[in-house]
Amino acid sequence: MSRVDAVMENAVRAGTAFREFTQKDTDRAFRAAFLAGFQNRVRLAKLAVEETGIGLWEHKAVKNTIATLLTYNELKNTATAGVVSEDRSKGLLEVAQPLGPLLGLIPATNPTSTTLFKILIALKSRNPIIISPHNAAKRCITEAARVCCEAARAAGAPEHCVQWFEKTGPSTTKEVMAHPNLALILATGTTRLVREAMASGTPVLGVGPGNVPVYIGESADIPFAVSNIMESKTFDHGTVCASEQAIVVKKGTAGRVAAEFRRQGAHFLSPEETAAIGKVAYDSQRGSMMPGVVGQSALRIAKGAGVTVPPETRVLMAPLEGVGPDHPLSAEILAPILAYYEEPDFDAAIRRCSEITAYGGRGHTAVIYSNTDERIEYFSRVIDAGRILVNMPSTFGALGGTLNALPVSFVPSCGSGGSNTTTDNISVRHLLNIHRIARRNPNPRWACFDQAKLLDDSLPCESLEREYNRNF
Repeated sequence: MSRVDAVMENAVRAGTAFREFTQKDTDRAFRAAFLAGFQNRVRLAKLAVEETGIGLWEHKAVKNTIATLLTYNELKNTATAGVVSEDRSKGLLEVAQPLGPLLGLIPATNPTSTTLFKILIALKSRNPIIISPHNAAKRCITEAARVCCEAARAAGAPEHCVQWFEKTGPSTTKEVMAHPNLALILATGTTRLVREAMASGTPVLGVGPGNVPVYIGESADIPFAVSNIMESKTFDHGTVCASEQAIVVKKGTAGRVAAEFRRQGAHFLSPEETAAIGKVAYDSQRGSMMPGVVGQSALRIAKGAGVTVPPETRVLMAPLEGVGPDHPLSAEILAPILAYYEEPDFDAAIRRCSEITAYGGRGHTAVIYSNTDERIEYFSRVIDAGRILVNMPSTFGALGGTLNALPVSFVPSCGSGGSNTTTDNISVRHLLNIHRIARRNPNPRWACFDQAKLLDDSLPCESLEREYNRNF
């Protein structure tokens, strides 16, 4: 038996045991794993930075807190085992059942927080989960999985409820993704890996790239907007895929916006500096960001590109004239680098935002700073983004649970624009099969309807409609 077959056999056995769990059994294991992950939030954060060299441990500890404390409190009272809803008037009863074995693909950018989150929603929905770690973050990912697994097992969860691969390669990952006993893939990672998951033949809940545009309108509180953006883009050195990628303003407000960015620590790059940063930040041949800049500080990136910036620089701002391969910094780059566009009017600004999302960010997230409802509503209709965030930092807004009522999630799905099936923030409800018990409850309209008239196609549709509704 291959290693993959053995892991899948263990997962199937765990899944069978999970089906016997009551809500009380489920919640006991869920809480134990939450407490273990939360207790280890700082240690895991430090381990992640030590291993990957990406981001800041203090910020990763915050992400671990969102993934555990906020997730637990949001889901602790959610029914996921047995009857979850009943409508006596309609004779409908809904029963929650687990999907079966899950595969959790984990990235190096948010390794421990994503692991903790996926394990918690798997346990809450009674699904065994197999963790597939990014090779650059295997140690911290497997440690996060071990911590949760041991706690859940001690609380009565089935053996092998959480498994992980100590060593993975492309062939192993592909074999697991295509395994007939795998129920679902929770895909978070590179565009290539997510596409491979979607091509595996197994259902996928995935994440697309997040080339997030931010429009700062005339009615916006500019210092507030810039403060939000700077806080968000520097959080963990920009490693969250929902972090801002481009700022779009009208020329009439550009002077005030640029001055505020400079005051808060942004360095506006010259054309020569923009070209130099572009070479170290984006691989034009592969069409992807350079790993060496991911999760690094603005000062370190600038130094690596041979660009001299003031020591207080927090973000590198690149004024651009276009979007696409000829403008490397117009793409998603998970680092404190922002593209910057000045447009002549509102319509041109919104077109630019649409162009940015189309270049590697369809369906993900977009931000508008405005206090004009009409502008906000128009922006939401025009921009292809599953999350339209208003007057808030994109990193925290898209994750949910802190600044808005969006579900807490480290899997922000991107809908059809990102080749996903939903634009939801993926959570426990997406990991359940809802079985519906329908008791006999006749439709009185249908019972009174003269169905013989349906065979006469000479009758006007309007008269048939009136016949159907005549006594109601």
